[in-house]
Amino acid sequence: MSDIFSMTGYGKGVAEQDGRKATVELKSVNHRFLDLCLKLPKSLMFAEDGLRKAIQKSISRGHIDLFISFDDDREKQQNAFKVDYDLAAKYVLAARELQGRCLIQNNFYVSEVMRMPDVITRETEEEEDEDFIAQLVMQACAHALDSLNVMRRREGESLAKDLLAKLDNIEATIPKIEQLAPKTLEEYRDKLSARIKEYLQEVPLDEDKLLNEVAFFSDRICIDEEITRLHTHISHFKEILKDGGAVGKKLDFIVQEMNRETNTIGSKCNNAQITECVIFLKSEIEKMREQVQNLE
Repeated sequence: MSDIFSMTGYGKGVAEQDGRKATVELKSVNHRFLDLCLKLPKSLMFAEDGLRKAIQKSISRGHIDLFISFDDDREKQQNAFKVDYDLAAKYVLAARELQGRCLIQNNFYVSEVMRMPDVITRETEEEEDEDFIAQLVMQACAHALDSLNVMRRREGESLAKDLLAKLDNIEATIPKIEQLAPKTLEEYRDKLSARIKEYLQEVPLDEDKLLNEVAFFSDRICIDEEITRLHTHISHFKEILKDGGAVGKKLDFIVQEMNRETNTIGSKCNNAQITECVIFLKSEIEKMREQVQNLE
């Protein structure tokens, strides 16, 4: 059996180089289509397109949340502020000249000098190399996708095994229905004959008309086609599981068809034992439908 993937999973990836670290987290849940929700800092928006393409290449269905953080340890080793000592000295010299010419008190303290324009400035960080950062982010995303797919594959394999077990239960029940179906016709003939005799009493029973009525009823309750199609759907279901890949939508359609055939069998055969079998089949098919909706 080829790989089968669930749509539910979690993965985390980290990539580090030259004091910089990118961390990517991926969370996936069920969804009819591929729905991406990327939550990136503004400083990393340039990497969004590459991240989307990487996810789309690896995943075909599900709602995906991506969280990313970027740390630069180099900032901790840098001075937070830069002092322009030459400019500060010019401000102080100008203050002294103003004091001497205007004969006013000089209250120009250090704190006043620090407030002057451009004396103290925050160090401007070197413009980051977007290509380098994007490469680091994509490496972290690749690791996160690998981790996510491991979990998705493990759950998908578990779901596939359970689906096959339910198919076995269904296949074991179908022969019971096939054996019980002829009894429905016999029961109908006996009931119809008894009812006619009850009403007609001493009038002779017309066997030809009785046979025609039974034949008409036989055509109406015949479930051969439904049983054949049910076997075909089961075989097709197993083939799709064996091929693997994105199988969720295909299997969901087949399960719907299996449910329809089962409903038809139940409506045609008015037999308590067959009804019991049909209820069991519908229960197993409903469980399969819920599980199939978890597959990619």
